[in-house]
Amino acid sequence: MDPVIITGAGPVGLTLALALARQEVPCVVLDEGPGKDEPRPARTVVLGEDAVTLVERLTGTPLTGLGFRWAGWRSMRRKQVTREVVFGDTDPAPLHIAQHELTDVLRTALAHESLVKVAVDSRLDGIEQEASGVTAHTRGPAGTWWRGSYLVGCDGPRSTVRKLQDIRFPGRTAVERYAVAALRTELPWTDEALLHRMPPWRTSGPSAGEIVGRPLPDGVWRLDWLLPPGKDLVTPELLVNRVRETLTGWAGGSPPSYELLDTGVHTVHHRLARRWRVGRVLLAGDAAHLLGALGTQGLDEGLLDADNLAWKLALAWHHGPREALLDSYQEERRTAVAARLRAADQVLPLLRGGGGLRSYVPGSTRGNDALLADGHLRRGTLGAPRTYADSPLAPEDLAGEVSVGTPPGAPVTDVRVTAEDGTFVRLRDRLGRGALLVVLIAPGTGVWDRKHWVTAGIMPRLAAAVTALPHHAELLVAESYPGAAAHTVMLVRPDGHLVTALNGVRPADLYAAAETAVGGATTTVTKPTEEDAGAEAAAGSR
Repeated sequence: MDPVIITGAGPVGLTLALALARQEVPCVVLDEGPGKDEPRPARTVVLGEDAVTLVERLTGTPLTGLGFRWAGWRSMRRKQVTREVVFGDTDPAPLHIAQHELTDVLRTALAHESLVKVAVDSRLDGIEQEASGVTAHTRGPAGTWWRGSYLVGCDGPRSTVRKLQDIRFPGRTAVERYAVAALRTELPWTDEALLHRMPPWRTSGPSAGEIVGRPLPDGVWRLDWLLPPGKDLVTPELLVNRVRETLTGWAGGSPPSYELLDTGVHTVHHRLARRWRVGRVLLAGDAAHLLGALGTQGLDEGLLDADNLAWKLALAWHHGPREALLDSYQEERRTAVAARLRAADQVLPLLRGGGGLRSYVPGSTRGNDALLADGHLRRGTLGAPRTYADSPLAPEDLAGEVSVGTPPGAPVTDVRVTAEDGTFVRLRDRLGRGALLVVLIAPGTGVWDRKHWVTAGIMPRLAAAVTALPHHAELLVAESYPGAAAHTVMLVRPDGHLVTALNGVRPADLYAAAETAVGGATTTVTKPTEEDAGAEAAAGSR
């Protein structure tokens, strides 16, 4: 079967290629550049824990050594600290990393992946699609035709794929605009990120605004100044004045010495493609959505697009297309991004001075500062990851369904589990392989050798039920899981989202949930009953 064609070699396209290769799907990445990103210290990204875990799992490279996890966060208004957050093991900080460092890690991993071909200096200019596949044409020194099973446009805000498929991209232009500088210096907050609103040295006018300071490794900081509405030119002199003014204000006197490394202007747009799938052509990342106001990060969402799409494309590539499964990519991810855009649009007038009388309610400024910090910290209304609770892949009317600490459709908590070979691993280490995960909560198993309990109690019956599922599944056993009672059976998707939790071994419910989670039946398979599973387990124990 033909490979999957991925246009665009940014973080989203490279991540998708790696995720597909890990599931034995060949890919061609069309990179219109030379195959290496120019280092830009002022072009950085902030990743939430789900995105960090995804990249580290795919590349095998810890990102913490390349980026920076803040020890804390502080919000200030004028001279007053309005909020302080201290991060720890149970509440990890977001990771701040230069984008070229992230893409270098992904490119290095792809260089060792035999199933992925990266075609440099290849700019897409044509797509032909039919029922059996997609043909793409590139121009450049090695312009040619490429044949693929599917094509995914990860080619950014000006996506050629989106334009060739005539997909509308409505939204708002220049929602916010920032002047950006990367510099090496010493600040009073050595390892804390800072949001400073209405700094006292800027007391009037729309430029009073706010400043965000985020540390990077080696004493480097990225500073962002919110600019007033309009298209005024940001000159080098203006940026240098902002740097000196800010450093002087934070130091409370003479500014510390600094080395200016890079500058730029970052303009935030809010847009959402009408469709993310047209037959065998799909969109992901900035080609599908643009967001970033109020501290939210579009790359986080783009990496989650890749994680959501990879296992669905892999299943379609290996076993034939399931329309409901491929359609669920748009329904889940577009809904999640739309909710974040909607939340940002609702609070923008309030946080940017257009809230009318609400701005004068006592305590409202502190609440507004907390809202804004949530966007930066991946929390609350603006920043928290979205669940797929209303997904078409969510099963309904399961008699044995119970609640655990993770709601259906949300990412599972990473706990230690016993794998089928008896080794102890992390639950998230088993993700991204294309298999469903069935997790039994069995207190006490962690202190006993697997050979003593694998053939005892409910294990044979559960193993028989897992073997009978309509899609390959791996059986794991956990000592405990937040909010789960003993003998709870959890079904987890290949991308780590919970499908359902059942109170005990219920083969019929488990089968129905698995079938729905992979987009419905494609072949006629006799579904097991409770009696069938019991008989199969008994036969296996003889």
